[in-house]
Amino acid sequence: MKTIIKILLVVLLSNKMQSQSKVFSIEEAQKNGISIEKLDLEYKSAVHVDSTKAVFKTEAQQQKLQESYTKLLQDFGSFLNKNNFKWETKTKCFQRIYFAPNGKIDYFIYNFKLKSVLPENLISEEKQKEFQRLLELFAKEYTFSSTATEKFAQCSPTSYQ
Repeated sequence: MKTIIKILLVVLLSNKMQSQSKVFSIEEAQKNGISIEKLDLEYKSAVHVDSTKAVFKTEAQQQKLQESYTKLLQDFGSFLNKNNFKWETKTKCFQRIYFAPNGKIDYFIYNFKLKSVLPENLISEEKQKEFQRLLELFAKEYTFSSTATEKFAQCSPTSYQ
């Protein structure tokens, strides 16, 4: 009987962990053995120059995707504001988001340390930790408004203000 209970607990906990979004800076992802190259093999590109390699192939699908992505960024900005998170200056970030077919966020990987960013424009470790905490809360509950028949990824540079 104890064995059955242990097995059930393991299954329940692993299902709970699998259903949660995983949010990482690029450095944290690498430290945790998460490879963007491997994720890119598992998640098809949302859009691609070669439409056979894209999830969203038609112009109409791509337009809806762009609207959904803009909405995600606006919703996240509103979430940050609602949680009293303020940027001192315009902050550049690169992000790659991996979505389940139903629009839930599986992975959200970001990088503030862009080559074009001057050292004085980098955010503090404390600010990045708070950003990470809020992004985890947001990603766990958020559902992207474009869905697909397969896993997909979308990336972009973003300027937070």
